[in-house]
Amino acid sequence: GIDFSPALVGIARERHPDLTFVVGDAEDPATIASVKGPFDYILVLDTIGSLDDCQKFLEQLHPLCTRETRTIIGHFSHLWQPVLRFAEWIGQRMPAPEQNVLSAADIQGLQNLANFDQVKGEQRVLMPVSLLGVGRLINRFISILPGFRFFALRHYSVCRSLLAAGEDLKSATVVIPARNERGNIEPAVQRLPQFCDDIEIIFIEGHSKDGTFEEMERVKAAYPDKDIKLMRQPGKGKADAVFTAYDVARGDVLMILDADLTMPPEQLPKFWEAIKSGKGEFINGSRLVYPLEDDAMRFLNLIANKIFSYLFSWLLNQRYTDTLCGTKVMRRSDYYRLRAGKAYFGDFDPFGDFDLIFGSSKLNLKSVDMPIRYAARAYGETQISRFRHGVMLLRMVVFAFFKIKAI
Repeated sequence: GIDFSPALVGIARERHPDLTFVVGDAEDPATIASVKGPFDYILVLDTIGSLDDCQKFLEQLHPLCTRETRTIIGHFSHLWQPVLRFAEWIGQRMPAPEQNVLSAADIQGLQNLANFDQVKGEQRVLMPVSLLGVGRLINRFISILPGFRFFALRHYSVCRSLLAAGEDLKSATVVIPARNERGNIEPAVQRLPQFCDDIEIIFIEGHSKDGTFEEMERVKAAYPDKDIKLMRQPGKGKADAVFTAYDVARGDVLMILDADLTMPPEQLPKFWEAIKSGKGEFINGSRLVYPLEDDAMRFLNLIANKIFSYLFSWLLNQRYTDTLCGTKVMRRSDYYRLRAGKAYFGDFDPFGDFDLIFGSSKLNLKSVDMPIRYAARAYGETQISRFRHGVMLLRMVVFAFFKIKAI
């Protein structure tokens, strides 16, 4: 921790002898240079409003950041300034120096100028006093609702250093879960572009009855120049298949390609470029931007997906135009971090889409929607029940509200 008050730093050192505290001016480059990084998190709480040069201060934080570092900026809403001044006047708040009048948009603009990228933003606290527990309930369940958020006292922004965003990614693993998809196995290999020098293909078969695994064996033998691996999933469901393959994948980047090929394999290079360039850390396919082919998606499904995309964008504080597109891309290192924290959510998602979406949100990964041209299925029948999908989405909304939003 850094603070210019020796008295406060002394108190902090007594209370937390295992932590490091520095007396100094946070805007002084020498003070920042004296701190040994990098860090997983950098907290800038109630500081940004009193700085002389916010942009310069943020620029000094880059040496303390890795790609995974998240800087969290917390500040008071300027709408509450009269209330805060009154609280100081009656002795209910420590006097503070004159503050910069900064909106959430101003903070994001300063981040952009300093080469930081906002991952997500949140507004909290409508009731700064307890009122026998009523204040906590209001802050937890009411302050996060659309319309009320504008009046919240506390604003938070989670951002990442763009100077540390790029990584030298050299290889990719394309996981293709398949059940009763015999006619799509060879086309998946034939149509997959060579978007990087080292591509591993993992077919994982899920108890098919049409000879899908035998077709996988034939295709593997027919394309000896391709690094193709075959697996049979031990359990049931797409989530089990995907994560079983992820656990043995060797690529720097992990990609899911559904075996129905409704997400054309030819579009995977766009996902590779988005993650390799550092534009995003979790690349989520979106079927709902471009016009759909005939019979690609029923009208009611389209409307429901649009509604749920708005709900999940609000719940996760990042833009999602489609949560159920099967193609999702992330770094293998981030998957390991996600897997390590999976106990927080438990086994709740048979498809795996929300395991990845919610896990990425919990890790504060930068999510980017990748528009794709969604095609009609050429072989076989859909493996999902549309009614069951709708019920599952409703369950996921409630689940995300209590596990991610209202905490």
